[in-house]
Amino acid sequence: MAGNNWLASRRSEVAADRILDAAGELFAKRPAASVGMHEIATAAGCSRATLYRYFENREALYTAYVHREAYGVHHEMLERIRDVEDPREKLIEGFLASLQLVRSSPALQSWFSAGDAPIGAEIAESSHVIKAMSAAFVESLGPGDDPATVDRKSRWLVRVLTSLLIFPGHDEADERSMVEEFLLPIVTPSPQSADEMSQATQ
Repeated sequence: MAGNNWLASRRSEVAADRILDAAGELFAKRPAASVGMHEIATAAGCSRATLYRYFENREALYTAYVHREAYGVHHEMLERIRDVEDPREKLIEGFLASLQLVRSSPALQSWFSAGDAPIGAEIAESSHVIKAMSAAFVESLGPGDDPATVDRKSRWLVRVLTSLLIFPGHDEADERSMVEEFLLPIVTPSPQSADEMSQATQ
């Protein structure tokens, strides 16, 4: 019986992934906000009833898709910076790698179209999964922050990332400068800056 339950669960996972893959192909062709459930069902080769068996509404499917892709981006970003030890450099390279990874995927890029409802930004802001991954990244930059501070920094990280996805800088150098000037001092202040802030609050 246990084996049959495992097989049933595995089949469900495969079916859900096939649906999300079909949705991703549609997202790559036009803004995600314009893709309906009936189109996703047709692309996946299933009925709408079957589609709704796995995803109760469009928001649930959108969230599942974003979470799956976010895990992939997060994993690849960590792989790219695994040899970077300096916390400040790690933040810069990790952040810019995340930008590049999202932009390299037409399906993900469509979630951050400035001309349409930026549903990618809305989901990123409300997603507990994305918040948890962002918080884990902030914590990996060095100990010392209390949970409330980590939460604020991780939320700021997500907001800056989504902002640049919707409204890119002039070029890579411009975006790197903005990250160094407006993100780095908040998330990973230099030791000297941290000491000055500590003294100012005493």
